[in-house]
Amino acid sequence: MGFRTAVLASFVLGFLIHAAAAAETVGVTEVTSNVLVFATSTGNVTASVGPDGAFLIGTPSATSTEQISTILAERTKNPMRYVVISPEKLADSEGDAGWGKRGAFVVMQEKALERLGGHKMGPPRPLPAKLIQLGVNRPPVAFSEVITFDLNGDGIHVVHQSPGYSNGDAIAHFHAANLLYFGEVFPGDGYPSLDSELGANIDGIIKTLTPWTDSNRRIVPTRGKVMNGSDVKAFLDMLTAVRDQVQHMADAGRSESETVAGHPTKEFDARWGQGRVTPDAFVSALYTELKTRHGQ
Repeated sequence: MGFRTAVLASFVLGFLIHAAAAAETVGVTEVTSNVLVFATSTGNVTASVGPDGAFLIGTPSATSTEQISTILAERTKNPMRYVVISPEKLADSEGDAGWGKRGAFVVMQEKALERLGGHKMGPPRPLPAKLIQLGVNRPPVAFSEVITFDLNGDGIHVVHQSPGYSNGDAIAHFHAANLLYFGEVFPGDGYPSLDSELGANIDGIIKTLTPWTDSNRRIVPTRGKVMNGSDVKAFLDMLTAVRDQVQHMADAGRSESETVAGHPTKEFDARWGQGRVTPDAFVSALYTELKTRHGQ
């Protein structure tokens, strides 16, 4: 019975994945003549495309890869593809999203790759079951601090940051396009995820985002429309205000449940309370982080 159940579960998962592949439609935003943003079911992908081929960074879904490949082929005759996969929770990851099988150079920050079972002083661990079901792989290459691409008239720096969403966070700065992508450090659709298993740190998020509040800068969030530095400033103001209020409540001796019930995010929920992380979940994770950090 156990074997039959496992086989049935595998069949159902495979069917659902196939159905998703048939159903997904990728949104496309043209930021400049050489920069596109693809909206996939797992997050945005920012792309530089032109005579040198295409560079992509983000959290692409495996089911988006064929459509994105077709769009890129219509924009450039150069077959070179460079793909940087941003950190995600293991349960959310879709590995290299199938880009490796298409001959792309696929890379991840080394801490993020380690979570997918990449090499670390020993043989790599087996692929997570989800990646096997999706028929994708983990990226074969990792970078430590900085990786740079000189493509399509732009210099693109991908730079490792202090832990914020995770210990594998990196920002991508498209210099000529005056555009930045932060990954889950700036989710765009709501409150950030603060998962201790990823090394999350709200002060790290604030540190990473603080230099980039110029309203003239284009900002691509993990999800949602292209924004600018003013949106980053509003997000930072929210993070700082909620962090300080939660810290004050913790210092006053309030429990986690009492702090959550106090609803310290209420003035920000209209804008930031509609994303994947609920207001209560954000406050709860923040309370735990602050208490743990201060040894309380």
